[in-house]
Amino acid sequence: MKIVLAATASAALALTAAPLAADEADGEKVEKTARDRGLDEEAFNKLTEGRTAGEPRSCVSAFNNNRIRVVEHVGVIYEDGDTTWIALAHNPRRLDHFDVPVFERFGSQLCKFDQITMVDRSSGMFSGVLFLEDFVPYTKIDDEVAEG
Repeated sequence: MKIVLAATASAALALTAAPLAADEADGEKVEKTARDRGLDEEAFNKLTEGRTAGEPRSCVSAFNNNRIRVVEHVGVIYEDGDTTWIALAHNPRRLDHFDVPVFERFGSQLCKFDQITMVDRSSGMFSGVLFLEDFVPYTKIDDEVAEG
């Protein structure tokens, strides 16, 4: 089953120094920061504000396709009640409003291993492939628990 979603949120690229991934360069590991990868930290912080992160998973049950969104320069999110599952893009700077992701899912679950191709919005031509990291659940913090 193929699902086409348009990238929605647009925000300025924020800077951060927190290491997110490591790459090999001349035999040495080089830490990559959110800034290096092109993550829009402002949009990410807006998505996770008032929420706490849970245990990452490679797949989530996503029966309701209209709850899947693409956030420009961040990744893919799936909203399920009080929980928002966020899978960051490996190269978030490539995820912008010009491209429409086409998800080729293999079953009812949404997985980081699903084939996601990008199609140019104006020409309809292939423009790249989107790779995701694990889906991390961000659950709303109960106000009564936070106060007590």
